[in-house]
Amino acid sequence: MKLIQPELPVLIYRDQILPPSETFIKSQAERLESFHSYFMGSRLVPGLEIEADKRIIINTGGVAGRKKELEFKLMGPGRGLTRRLKAIQPRLIHAHFGPEGCLAMPIAEKLNIPLIVTFHGYDATTKDEYARKSYFTHRNYLKQRSKLQQKGALFIAVSDFIRSKLISQGYPPEKIIRHYIGINLESFAPEPSIPRENIVLFVGRLVEVKGCSYLIQAMADVQKKHPEAELVVIGDGPLRGELEQMASEKLIKYRFLGTQPSSVVREWMNRARVFSVPSIRAENGAEEGLGMVFLEAAAMGLPVASFATGGIPEAVEHGKTGYLAPERDSSKLGHYIEQLLTDLERWQSFSEYGRLRVSRHFDLLEQTRKMEDLYKMVISKQLSEDRTRPDTLFHSVGEAQHVL
Repeated sequence: MKLIQPELPVLIYRDQILPPSETFIKSQAERLESFHSYFMGSRLVPGLEIEADKRIIINTGGVAGRKKELEFKLMGPGRGLTRRLKAIQPRLIHAHFGPEGCLAMPIAEKLNIPLIVTFHGYDATTKDEYARKSYFTHRNYLKQRSKLQQKGALFIAVSDFIRSKLISQGYPPEKIIRHYIGINLESFAPEPSIPRENIVLFVGRLVEVKGCSYLIQAMADVQKKHPEAELVVIGDGPLRGELEQMASEKLIKYRFLGTQPSSVVREWMNRARVFSVPSIRAENGAEEGLGMVFLEAAAMGLPVASFATGGIPEAVEHGKTGYLAPERDSSKLGHYIEQLLTDLERWQSFSEYGRLRVSRHFDLLEQTRKMEDLYKMVISKQLSEDRTRPDTLFHSVGEAQHVL
């Protein structure tokens, strides 16, 4: 008879729990089998729902809440928070984004547990001179980065592109692993009975790095020959007003839908014929780490037209699952969009291979099993280094083997 082993508690740290664009963090945590996740952060934000008994929030509102958050960010976890976390007995803490890694570091030290940090994009690409002028958590990251490089047990890069960035910044190569989070293939599955329309779909925050202005210019060229082609923009951000004004001046058919739930995004991915988020390298250096949304589109059988920047070439295979134009070349981008709108045989080939490629390399279930192996590896390593101490994770090698 096979014994069912208990799930081991882990802390998932993100300063804000959880923005609507970060479904990948929640999806990964929810698919863990050997581990039970608690989400921890400074504050709740409108977005993804996390059950109350699975979250630990430092700032619960009001002056007292803001004071607790400030104290935590300046001095680390106080006695009350430390007692609460020790009661959970987490085996490790996994922070998403580099700045969060520095906030999680004092927790790892207080609880004597390993710290894993996943780098997603801006945190590994933004130039230091811009980070120094950024918000407190980003400035704090620069100050603490060398300590994080030393203290962190494992650094996860979401792409080979991000891994190379981390190495160039002094992160030990032997501590960095490239790991793709993966896509939920059950949720992102196309419904063939729904007809495709001549829609070019953008999904993302309306900020500089996402390059929506280049897509509007490309669509202006496309609509000169294909006035029925429509641009649909899902997302919000500081550039929305400027982009809507640009679209009103240049485009025939377009609509801005604002932020939408993932179910609505999937519906549009099922209707559209082309997916395009032509990300660029922003003035501050920020680049796309990988682009989970490109993989979601591929899983929905939706070919991509974008720019070959950052980690996008790892998500989109040029000439097989989509087309990648040179960065900021809106003319070439428009040419590729037109090809996908008109060459139905090529479109079908890209659509089918895109789904196959995601299932082979980016299946959430398979990738999460690999993540659990990484969790077990760092816990085992911590044990081997620290098992003789009275506050060790486990009291014996036998206990570690039992639960791992």
